[in-house]
Amino acid sequence: MRHMHIAYLLPLMALLASGCSTMPPPRDNYRPTLPPAYTAAEPTNGSIYQAARDVRLFEDVKARRIGDIITIVLQEATQASKSSKTTTGKDSTVGIKSPTIFGAVPTFNVPGIIPLDSNRNNTLEMNLGSSNEFEGTADSNQSNSLTGNITATIADVLPNGNLVVRGEKWLTLNQGEEYIQISGIVRPQDVSSFNTVLSTQVADARITYSGKGALADANRQGWLARFFNSPLWPF
Repeated sequence: MRHMHIAYLLPLMALLASGCSTMPPPRDNYRPTLPPAYTAAEPTNGSIYQAARDVRLFEDVKARRIGDIITIVLQEATQASKSSKTTTGKDSTVGIKSPTIFGAVPTFNVPGIIPLDSNRNNTLEMNLGSSNEFEGTADSNQSNSLTGNITATIADVLPNGNLVVRGEKWLTLNQGEEYIQISGIVRPQDVSSFNTVLSTQVADARITYSGKGALADANRQGWLARFFNSPLWPF
């Protein structure tokens, strides 16, 4: 009996563990990328231009190498709405007449019904009918907005010249911490003369804005409430 109780408790514990799972912690792969270390070449006396000491006189200073800093201007605004209505109905009727055998309609008595005199006119005629209806409606509206600036670093330069950017910003408040994380791919042509790029021009953008601490915990449902609101709850 003890083993049977344990067998019943294990699935229940698994369901409760899935229900009490909290928001995933922030990933740690948003650390700034440092430029690769290199050894400066020996200066050549008498030369105007020195290796590894280039000075661009006719172009803006923009991020273009691994480890360079770039500012991403967050201008995210999304709005979506959806409405649906479904109505179905179905009526079915089936009638079967009693057969005729040798010119007469056979009759019979239903067993268990008394008196027999009033029970001898039953035939094989049948009538079947069914009706079902379904009606469902659904409405959904969602809007999001995120503005601000976040400065990231170039993590990699692709062979076609596109820049892989990645960075994060943490804000420590009185009752917790808030953080913004972003990663994606930027075209060098989209970087402005101020070394900024709009978040709407970041390809494969992954933007996370969340927090942790007392305030974030107060705005989060308890583990038991999340279990009852999860798809695992069968009712």
